[in-house]
Amino acid sequence: MTERNRPDPDELLRILKVENGTEPGNGELKIFLGYAAGVGKTYTMLGEARLVRDKGCDAVIGLVETHGRRETEALTADFEIIPRLKIPHGGFIIDEMDLEGIVGRHPRLVLVDELAHSNAPGLKNSKRYEDVEDLLKAGISVYTTLNIQHVESTVDVVRQVSGVRVSETVPDRILQMAAQIELVDLTPEDLLVRLAEGKVYVPPKARLAMSRFFRKGNLLALRELALRYAARRVDADMRSYMDTHTMTGPFPVGSRIAVCLSTAKTSERLVRIGRRMSEELEADWFAVYVESPEEVGISDESRNRLRRHMQLAEELGASPAYLTGPHIAEEILRFAHSRHLTLLIIGLPLRSRWQQWIHGTVVDEILRSSGPIHVLVVGGQDAPQTSQRSPKRHQDRKWYPHILDVGAICIALALCLPLRFRLDPVGISMLLLAPVVAIGMTRGIRSSLWAILFALAGLDFFFIDPILSFKLADSEYAVVLGVFVFVALVTSSIAEVVRWEWAKTRHQQRFLSSLYSFSRDMMSAATSTDLLYRATETIADVFECEAVILESDEQDRLQVRARTGLEVPFGDHEIGVASWVFQHERPAGRGTDTLSSVAWHCLPLKGRIGTVGVLAVSKPAPGRFLSNEQMRLLASLANLLALAMGRTERAGRPVRPAEKV
Repeated sequence: MTERNRPDPDELLRILKVENGTEPGNGELKIFLGYAAGVGKTYTMLGEARLVRDKGCDAVIGLVETHGRRETEALTADFEIIPRLKIPHGGFIIDEMDLEGIVGRHPRLVLVDELAHSNAPGLKNSKRYEDVEDLLKAGISVYTTLNIQHVESTVDVVRQVSGVRVSETVPDRILQMAAQIELVDLTPEDLLVRLAEGKVYVPPKARLAMSRFFRKGNLLALRELALRYAARRVDADMRSYMDTHTMTGPFPVGSRIAVCLSTAKTSERLVRIGRRMSEELEADWFAVYVESPEEVGISDESRNRLRRHMQLAEELGASPAYLTGPHIAEEILRFAHSRHLTLLIIGLPLRSRWQQWIHGTVVDEILRSSGPIHVLVVGGQDAPQTSQRSPKRHQDRKWYPHILDVGAICIALALCLPLRFRLDPVGISMLLLAPVVAIGMTRGIRSSLWAILFALAGLDFFFIDPILSFKLADSEYAVVLGVFVFVALVTSSIAEVVRWEWAKTRHQQRFLSSLYSFSRDMMSAATSTDLLYRATETIADVFECEAVILESDEQDRLQVRARTGLEVPFGDHEIGVASWVFQHERPAGRGTDTLSSVAWHCLPLKGRIGTVGVLAVSKPAPGRFLSNEQMRLLASLANLLALAMGRTERAGRPVRPAEKV
């Protein structure tokens, strides 16, 4: 088995724990998932519980809501039912599940209906899913029911589809804990018939539900959402099975696509092709970019182009993946095998023929090592004939940097001249390697090539007989020169990779350190004002820029709440851009395709309740803005800031009022 396909031991241990019931002594969770009330979740749960009880399992009912349905009540007739608690609240008596009573009874299996339910005040836990967690930790297995609209990650989608904000939600981690998720399905037509017959709600409530939430369009959308969620769970289970059993797949039962992006203009076409193919194959897809030593010094134009292509891919439904490594093909294939991809989409190489012959291409390497993964190579009539070169390559074409390189080699040759009578040419060549490697480490392999050629000429001219001539008196010196070139190239290449790896590690450390410091500052803020000013100061310090945070007032108008610096103006025009970002929940301004003439880059601050504000940053000095890594860090800090603002009273106002369920 190759190193690329070797499973990660920690991941295998995690999977085995999940398959064996998470931690020792814990109960197992099974969720009966539906898309609306009335599809038969409780009925199906009771039916399966009867089957396992008839096989000798000690099963009891902790809480089941029959809603007066006779066929459902009939299934509860011969079950032991744990008496409910009677909780007085607001002049009413509320029936709630007796958690302590169930733990004291300690059955092997307990049935708990309506997982997303909020408990009455005064109980140990505020949410029923927290009660279920306590039951599982006590070693009691649980059967429970849940509708897809109550899953935390689907709330925004449900709101867009139905216009209804779901207030009772269950974190996705609870579903990830489940040993099994069984989809309970019913066609919307049959559900509407059941609703009209009074089998879901009483007639007055049923008519109201059919005119609002239970419209056929809503039901179709919710049903598709539930089916897709269940399909993703099956796909995840299959991939876990493959990882656990060290299967190098992928299985051809489902498609997973990755589009390999670069800084070339043709990447936009690849993104659109990937989107079309993902729709045709009904496949998940990724947009992958690998940052390698060759891409370290890409220009602002290329960086902005790459950012636009990644944003386009995200808007079209792709999951972005930023990878780093010295070898682009290896990183792409490692990612493909780890995600069990079935298809890679990559553009034709843009190098010239002689560059392809000397250096090879990423496409060739991927094709040779792809194995069972299909590779689609896409050409383009409008593709440029040369690759997007970095400023470093353009700079190397100028004479000034080469003069410095030549000067360093001249100094080294001058220092070696007094030693020519004490050392043979082999020894001199080893001394000349030092400046060549130094140039390779500081300025890259392409600069070291010039240094190698000049050092080679100086070695031949001054130290190899006949002196002051480029002729070779002895053929063995040709071997010396060849070895010198080989050793110089290898050491310079290794030095450049080491330099790049060191820089990458330093950037990662700065990334994590910035996230930690920022989150610590946000948690320690005493007031909303303190929070915002700490955020602007930290962001300005990390990115060496100016920062502005805007929040909405009672009339949903954006107001500047905190800012740093005064060099870059932030007036009505910039507030207008920020308002667009706030309304459309998309970045705009500098470094984007939207309103890019503005000097500020504006990001929406998306919290759990919607967009709570806008973060704007700008560099006072002209020139390069933010690197791709810095943009990713800025997005992470914006997410942390939005979560912190969501805890304040000001951010608690709904941005777009919606009807609650």
